[in-house]
Amino acid sequence: MPRTPVLAVLVTVLMLPASALAKDPTVRGELNRLAASDAIVPEQQTAWRDDYDAAQAALKKLHGTRFRELRAVVVNVDRMAARHQFTPSRLPAVFMTLRRNRDWWTAKPLPRTGQRASFAPSQLVWQYYPGQGWQIQWLATFGKANALWSYGGKDDELRRLLDEALAYATQRAGGIAFEYLFTFDGGRPPWVSGLAQGTGLSALSRAAIRLRTTRYFDAARQALGIFRTPPPEGVRFTRSTGVHYLQYSYAPTLRIANGFTQALNGLHDFAALANDEEGRVLFASGERELRHELPQFDTGAWSLYSKPGAESDLGYHKVLRDFLQNLCDRLTKAGSPSPTLYCDTARRFTADLTTPPTLKVRLPAKDPRAKAGVTIRIALDKISTVTVTAARGGKVVFSHTARWAHGTHALRITPSRRGALTIRAGAVDLAGNVGSGQAVLHVKAAPKKKHKD
Repeated sequence: MPRTPVLAVLVTVLMLPASALAKDPTVRGELNRLAASDAIVPEQQTAWRDDYDAAQAALKKLHGTRFRELRAVVVNVDRMAARHQFTPSRLPAVFMTLRRNRDWWTAKPLPRTGQRASFAPSQLVWQYYPGQGWQIQWLATFGKANALWSYGGKDDELRRLLDEALAYATQRAGGIAFEYLFTFDGGRPPWVSGLAQGTGLSALSRAAIRLRTTRYFDAARQALGIFRTPPPEGVRFTRSTGVHYLQYSYAPTLRIANGFTQALNGLHDFAALANDEEGRVLFASGERELRHELPQFDTGAWSLYSKPGAESDLGYHKVLRDFLQNLCDRLTKAGSPSPTLYCDTARRFTADLTTPPTLKVRLPAKDPRAKAGVTIRIALDKISTVTVTAARGGKVVFSHTARWAHGTHALRITPSRRGALTIRAGAVDLAGNVGSGQAVLHVKAAPKKKHKD
């Protein structure tokens, strides 16, 4: 078979359109495609292309943290373009995020981890996620809206904040959603959260009553889409006992108690304030599931953050307690027969904050011999920082400190000689409560060495 001359191949390749040479769609290519189909107007295409070009130009002048943070945001935009995720309703938030990050990383001080900010005159709340730059924090944004509602006398600010938030909502799951546009805990953008969207439902429904406008009810009704749609588009995870509303649309097997509870609070607010039948159905399906799941998140001494997963840290223990108390209050006010579980669990979680951890030191059934390893087991009822010591005649000869979850933990020690060892275990839980336990280990003499004849 005759070879094609190299020059001819090169000429053929150069004559191909750029789209044929690219492995994946590009930002410019996707903007061109949307403009050609009249999905976006030429002015938008030009403005967003300029934002992207300005970010790329800025990268050439940055180094270190500033380069890495802006680069991460640019990469997220590139990857959404490559996955055909450029939709007209999504792009305003995408390119605003790019613009905010370019402005910050080229001129402003390095932020601290988790720092939050708003960029006047905008009222949206942003958060710095190391490795992902500045991102819209929808949960905090709607938390701010609910705070404005609760203060009273802040109606104009509440209206401006919600109107701005709705301008950046994305068409998703047959309605609108408030998307996160960055990589988080293994989830790639764009993803949604039942926790954040549920908090948004509360804010929109309350504002509809306070500001006497049904358009916020209309927006909240559109925001129900993710609650009726399974992941990854939505957060509805159907189980045999009911429906769990996910905290993260990209993690269908991860159940997080506080996020689920707050999603139900939002659905309850919308259903009650808008007198909406679908809202009532969505709430009832989830509430039935929460009644089934909630006991699994109560260890008897502290809360679990997730299933699968570990115990809550102090902040999330309080958050779950507060969300459960809010659900208790809502159902009690509505005359529901089912608030008892939520009220009682919230009270127990409050009591956990002042109850000392319980420890039990468990020794082996047989007394060990010196020079031989022995396993000591410590049973602990709640996550704590535990220090285990072994003392002989009042002198500490062994010490070990670690953060332990609830359960039974094992330590291996090797007594150096015979005699009594006092094994003490002291624990300080996340709220600062102190507990202790001890036992005495009786060590026998090491076996005598056998002498050869």
